This record gives sequence, C-alpha cells and structure tokens, in this order.
Amino acid sequence: MSVPSPIIRLTAGNAGPFTGAGTNTYVVGEHALAVIDPGPDEPAHIEAILRASAGRPVTHILLTHAHRDHADGIARLKQATGALTAGFGRAGPPTASTADASPSGAEFIAWDFVPDRKLADGAVVAVGDLRLTAVHTPGHAPDHLCFALDGPTPVLFSGDHVMGWSTSVIAPPEGHMGYYLASLEKLLPRPEVRYLPGHGDAVADGLRTVRAYLLHRQMREQAVLDAIGGGAHNLDAITDRVYDGIAPDLRKAARLSVQAHVDFLREKAMLSFDPATG
Repeated sequence: MSVPSPIIRLTAGNAGPFTGAGTNTYVVGEHALAVIDPGPDEPAHIEAILRASAGRPVTHILLTHAHRDHADGIARLKQATGALTAGFGRAGPPTASTADASPSGAEFIAWDFVPDRKLADGAVVAVGDLRLTAVHTPGHAPDHLCFALDGPTPVLFSGDHVMGWSTSVIAPPEGHMGYYLASLEKLLPRPEVRYLPGHGDAVADGLRTVRAYLLHRQMREQAVLDAIGGGAHNLDAITDRVYDGIAPDLRKAARLSVQAHVDFLREKAMLSFDPATG
C-alpha cells in the first residue's frame, strides 16, 4: 500500500516475531524534514534515511516511544544531521532489569534516551510548513505518542499503538491494559482515518481497525474469565487455555498479555485473587 507524499517510508532490516517485517521509519516534509522513529542502530538503515533526505535538512527526530527497535538509531542520526530530538520522555531508568518482563526475554527499552524537547499531549511540532501534533497514547508503553499530520487528508503516525500486521503487545509492567484501551478509545473521535504504523503496511481505515481492536480485547478478556471459571487459577494454566496451540516463541508474550488482562480485571474488582501467585 502506497504512502502519501510528502512522506517516505523506510523499513529497517530487523524483521522478527515481535517486529514483523521490521521497524518503519518515516521521513516527513518537503523542504525541511522530520524523521519519525529512526529504528535500530543499523548503519545501512541510517544511510537509507540520509539518502531519502536528498540533501534537505533534517530538523527534527521524533520518537513514538523509547523501545530499542524504534530508538537505537537516534544517536547516529542526530550526529549526522544535528536534528532536535523530541518525544514524551521517561521518568528514569529502572532499579532492576526489565528483561524478565520482556516478550523477547531481552532488554528492550532505551533508558538512556532523553529528548531535547519533551512533548506533552497536544504539543505541536512545526517542520517547515507542516504541523505534527503529539497524541499521548499510553498502554503499549507509558511514553507512547502518536503523531497527527495536519492537512486536507489528515494522517496519524500510530507507532506500535495501532499496527498494520498485529495487535500491540501489552506486557506489564511496561504495558497497561486499561491505559491501552483508553488510548484506543481516545482515537475514535479524531479526524484521521489513514494510519501509518511502526510495523506493517499503512492502515487504510484506522478507525475501523481501532474498533476491531477494542472488540478483540473485549473477547480476550472474556476468554480469560472463562478460563478462570473453568478452573485455571494461575497464569500458565490460563495462557494454555486462552492461547491453545500458540507457537513456542510467542508463548511468553501471550503469558504477559494474560497478565495484563488479569491485572486490569483486578483493578476493576472483577477478580478477587491474583493468578500470578497461583
């Protein structure tokens, strides 16, 4: 599916079970440029970004969220362009490793990223004649931003919040199911229909996809409740019932998704015990 001008999409060579075909980087603008999500620290990918700029100044590097598959290329691209970095920002590094809570089993957060400009919900970034508005959409990550591009046909750069190949992984404590659902609902009254995600192809009808994701999570929550009602009283047992037959390399992500649903059910007082201790 093609991407509208003045937007160039480049896909990094980091394909995998949690990145699909790879991380999408977007070069946005005509005379001055913004780069959204530089992707991994791959010299060939950064060189592709610079070639796509075709000599035009890159004034801004925008980050949807500080996961390493989106953020690791920032330092190399900033050194090459001198661009201002902008993102929501993090409260600070963790006191312990986050690898145990990672779907891939490895550290996945770029804790050392500190944006030159911190963007709150509704902040506007001017790139030449274009305007990009930050939309805070926590859930997949607490610092997740979408970016809305103004114009006759508004476009939403949806990061990992709404993707073109899979639903978002919600992995506690980095991910929060309640925030994710609220962030999906936040998009429904917005004018953007076409979404350009962090992974996968462009989404032609983003609002329809958002509604489908909300229904999917509602059905998944009910499946978790049904599994518990059927006698599954710990996370492994619930995962086995809800995700029967899942590929081994995706089971950890499935278990974390179950945990996110369980945590949200407990927050809503719909579950009186903690399956994580079962």
